[in-house]
Amino acid sequence: MNIRRIVLDVDKAIARPSMVEIAQAIETIHGVAGFNITVLEIDVETIGTEITVEGENLNYDDLCKAIESTGAVVHSIDQLAGGSRMVEWIPRKR
Repeated sequence: MNIRRIVLDVDKAIARPSMVEIAQAIETIHGVAGFNITVLEIDVETIGTEITVEGENLNYDDLCKAIESTGAVVHSIDQLAGGSRMVEWIPRKR
């Protein structure tokens, strides 16, 4: 399957790894064209982030291994986009 976008829920400790260390690990993965790391919440010991990665034929296992090699923890996949083109999510009006 051609994974083109993946959004991950990732926690890291306050002190380490740094956002730059996580970014450097993601950048080493084959197929990554771009990514962003967004801080969603901060508590006493951890920082909760959302990491969005886009590219071609992204490998989920390789991404997780790279992120977790820095000391961060991948909790879940919050969004996955695949196929030959991107399909944007449109919130449904109720």
